[in-house]
Amino acid sequence: MNIDARLKQEAEAQPYPLLFATISGAHLYGFPSPDSDYDLRGVHVLPTREVVGLQTGRETIEVSKIEDGLEFDLVTHDVKKFFGLLLKKNGYVLEQLYSPLIVTATPEHAELKEIAKGCVTKFHAHHYLGFADNQWKLFDKERPRRVKPLLYVFRVVLTGIHLMRTGTIEANLVTLNEAFKLPFIAELVERKLAGPEKGTLEEGDIDRYRVEYERLVGELEAAREASRLPESPSAAPALNDLLIRLRIGRG
Repeated sequence: MNIDARLKQEAEAQPYPLLFATISGAHLYGFPSPDSDYDLRGVHVLPTREVVGLQTGRETIEVSKIEDGLEFDLVTHDVKKFFGLLLKKNGYVLEQLYSPLIVTATPEHAELKEIAKGCVTKFHAHHYLGFADNQWKLFDKERPRRVKPLLYVFRVVLTGIHLMRTGTIEANLVTLNEAFKLPFIAELVERKLAGPEKGTLEEGDIDRYRVEYERLVGELEAAREASRLPESPSAAPALNDLLIRLRIGRG
């Protein structure tokens, strides 16, 4: 995927230096509609004087814009907050960190990706089980039901299963389905790629999606039980060392 220059310009214009900024959302998941906006996520580094002083800098920065027809939002967290989220078994931040759609990066981004391997635990399954449950409830109460929330349901469950089995993050549904081979995924993705964000489904198809969703939740629970991933993260000392170096290096 070619990264639009306007996204890079936005990253460069941020008030604090960025450790990295990547693309998340539908573009990362492999099913952006023609009218999908861009979700940029990243980490900024507050200077030491804005951490230890009475007037502290912003832990989270949010920007939403439309530039020449390009709609995007950018959310970044200060490095300390982001590291804390990594240690709390948060799947969102792992997906942002390991997104291959990189808008801007630093050598420390590569270092962080190595360190964060020690943040992955079997309890990340709880994140994906909870996220999938919420996504299914949102999908199930809509009338008419839409393609996009259903794709999110299956993307979340398959990412969780893959993580439990391999210890690695894969958020692209098309790539995931190369292994899972769910016959309806390609059709749903094609509809999402070709249609608007609010494309809808036939009510007669809902029961088969429900059966597949419940089956995959069972697979995720089984994968959690069988996983050889550790029960707690081991990366805290390395994250602490990196945080200190980042703060000192930026004054």
